[in-house]
Parts: sequence; C-alpha cells; structure tokens
Amino acid sequence: MSELKKQEYKCAGCKHCYAAVTLNALHTLLEAGETSETETESIEANPGWPPFPGDYSVLSHSRNCHIAVSTLASEELAQTLNEMRPAGLSIVGKTETENIGIDKLIKNTITNPALRFLILCGPDPQGHLSGKTILALAQNGIDEKMRIIDSPGRRPVLKNVTPEEIDRFKQQVSIIDMIGSEDALTVARKIEELSESKPRPYDVVSDEINPLYVPSAEKEERIQAKEPTSLKLDKAGYFVIIPESARKMIIVEHYSYDNKLLHTIEGITARTIYFTIIDNGWTSDLYHAAYLGKELEKAELSMKLGFRYEQDGI
Repeated sequence: MSELKKQEYKCAGCKHCYAAVTLNALHTLLEAGETSETETESIEANPGWPPFPGDYSVLSHSRNCHIAVSTLASEELAQTLNEMRPAGLSIVGKTETENIGIDKLIKNTITNPALRFLILCGPDPQGHLSGKTILALAQNGIDEKMRIIDSPGRRPVLKNVTPEEIDRFKQQVSIIDMIGSEDALTVARKIEELSESKPRPYDVVSDEINPLYVPSAEKEERIQAKEPTSLKLDKAGYFVIIPESARKMIIVEHYSYDNKLLHTIEGITARTIYFTIIDNGWTSDLYHAAYLGKELEKAELSMKLGFRYEQDGI
C-alpha cells in the first residue's frame, strides 16, 4: 500500500472506542467488500489458559465446568455473574467486537476442551453486533476471505484464527442465544441447567489445530516496552496546559520555540482539545501527541478530583 488517504470515521455508537480512529482509518480503502490487510490487529498469546488476554474472569479450570458466558457489551452483567459464581461456570466476560473479539473467543474456547456451551447474553454492541455475528458464524461459517457469512457486523473478518480452528470451535460448543437478556438470575439458572447435563470434554485432537498460532502475526511479535533513547523537539511548537477549575475549562496555549503565542484552545474535555490540535496540524511528532493526550487527561482528572495539576516534561 503506497499511500494512505484520510477517511471520515463513522461512529458506531459504542460505549468504548478501542482506538477506532486508528483502526478505521484504513477500512474503507478497498471497495466492494475487499478488506484492508490492516483492518484488524493481530492478537498475541500468553502462556497458560486462557492463552489470549481479554476482559474476562476465570472462575474455574476444572474439567467439570463446561460453560463459557459472553455478556457481549455488558460489563455489569459479567461482574454480577462472576460474583454469583453459578455451578458449572468456567469463564465469563465481554465480546465487544466482531473481529478481534471473536478471534480471541475462539482461541480461548478451543484451548479448554471442557467447555461445551457458550451462552451469549447482554446487549449486542451497537455497530459491531458481535453476538449476532457469532450466531452467523455458527450457522453459516466463513467465506474464502475469512469474512463471516451474513454477519450484520461492520467488519466481521477473522484474521487471527485458521479455518480448522473455526471448525473445532463450531464442533466443540453449543451456542445458547440469550442475546438481550440482562437479568443475571435468568442467566445463572440457565448455566446451572446446562451444567446438570454433565457433557464429556471435547477431546478430539487434530494436528491441524495449534491454538497459539496466529496467521497474521510475526514470529517475534512480543516486544517489551522501554523508555525512548532520545527525544526531539516537535517543530510545530510546544503547549502550556492550564486547567481552570472555576470555569470547568481547560486552556491550552500553543507557542513557537521563540515563545510567541500561536494559538489558544479552550475545551471542557481532553478529548475535544487533542482532536482539535491534531486536526489543525499543530503537532507533528507522535511522541508529542502521546504526551499531550496524557497531560490533557491528567488536567481533566485534576478538575474532577480536586488535586493540583502540574505539567510534566515530555
């Protein structure tokens, strides 16, 4: 891909964004259902079970616990079920996206042969519709481009699993459709009902299944974070951040390096300010942009919590 063109991001209405500005900047580049190679990120395995990180709670590793629950967009329902600990529940968590979220769900399911039921409950995430996408996967499978057939989600392309792993997932678990149900007692009763069936673990082993294999990942993709060895000044200038608690307003002054005031930005939230700075091209360095985001969030938090804000150096 030789050139990237700026795209308008159409908000799907999610409660959380998950770096949508970055992820969606590329997704409309190819027309007629074609999918950009960078449309979804790679995921990375961790040792142990579940092998892939996510927003979930593990209640049991026992081979006698056969139920996994995805509460889709509901954090509250997941927490409540975790506290209730109904008999037979092995793992509970959210699945908010119709691509990476389902990739991880598949990987974490097939690495535990005791899991035989997957309950989908809670509200389906707006735009992503991961719950209905999982149902479409179970019923229709994928096409030659790894797109889930007849999914209503925006980008239902699985980049981090193999067709063999998808087949294993479909064979291993029965999916229980309770999408939309947010009543924890109702879900807990269903978990206990399924647990009473006492299914045998799915012990079919295939040489084609390697749950730690990620098709789009490089061999050495785990990188340890470290401090930068050197930093350079942003040629676009520097910023002074001033939270005004009385007005509930953040003031940001943009200066050149000869200390000439170039712009003054006012905003109620860190988000609106850093988007304004980026949209106007008033920062030209990624380090500086990341620093501004951190400092603006800290300034906003200082007004909410009442502590004194002091701007750090980059």
